[in-house]
Amino acid sequence: MNPWEFHPHPDVWALIATIGVVYWWALRNLAPPNLSPAQRAPRRKVLTFGAGLVLMWLASDWPVHDIAESYLYSVHMVQHTLLSLAAPGLLLLGLPPWLQHRLVQPPLVRRVLQRVARPLVAAVVFNAVVAFSHWPAFVDATLRRESLHFGAHALLFAAATLMWIPVVNRLPELPSMSYPVRMVYLFLQSVLPTVPASFLTFAEGPVYRFYSSVPRPFAISVVEDQQLAGAIMKLGGGAILWGTIIVLFFRWYDGEQQAAQRRRAGVLTWDEVERELQSTPAIPEPKART
Repeated sequence: MNPWEFHPHPDVWALIATIGVVYWWALRNLAPPNLSPAQRAPRRKVLTFGAGLVLMWLASDWPVHDIAESYLYSVHMVQHTLLSLAAPGLLLLGLPPWLQHRLVQPPLVRRVLQRVARPLVAAVVFNAVVAFSHWPAFVDATLRRESLHFGAHALLFAAATLMWIPVVNRLPELPSMSYPVRMVYLFLQSVLPTVPASFLTFAEGPVYRFYSSVPRPFAISVVEDQQLAGAIMKLGGGAILWGTIIVLFFRWYDGEQQAAQRRRAGVLTWDEVERELQSTPAIPEPKART
């Protein structure tokens, strides 16, 4: 068996190309006419969306897909990490604010996201899908049926996108969190996968029957392969989440420093003025003289 033998995946190419073309078309045709070209398609947003699309393609195409599906569960775990913790967040961050508004403008979409994108609901759904995606019977079934394998990855990607929405959202229509709450939220996402990662790392025998029956052209045993998968799940996923937490911390710290400087200079933003007005008790109206 040759794990590096090239196998074309036209369905993957078609999916990635379609997403890219729809994104490009939306930037050119759906933006409000009063926006400048820089506001319509900010360079940083386009590059971020492109990076998410590239990671999505790498996880789904040759050679990662072929090695993951036919030889190594550790490479399968790389797939899951890219599709759940890397690509969805970048794709969401790559949407300009006006395009985000357009996407949630339909009442049905907005009502559904307002319910399912709440931090608690999104976290429960995401971690439930992650746990289910490591159930041995489910993994073995997906590896024997291509359509089921695609459906499992689509479900994982959708749940991960839901999990990332409260973190990256800036729209008033959808649930969002303060910087400290976002950091705690992501910390919990890094703790909960410890259970399946430990299960893979400390298992003394093969967990998934499929990988014990496939050719092993690499110098790695079944047990070593699943131990490596557990390390990738814990350390690789943790690195992405903790890296995001560090970025959020410095943004929060920088925002607090700028707010303190504005207060010392006697300058307030409109949001700060609204908070001050809300915290100020109302002055009772004087009683009318009789």
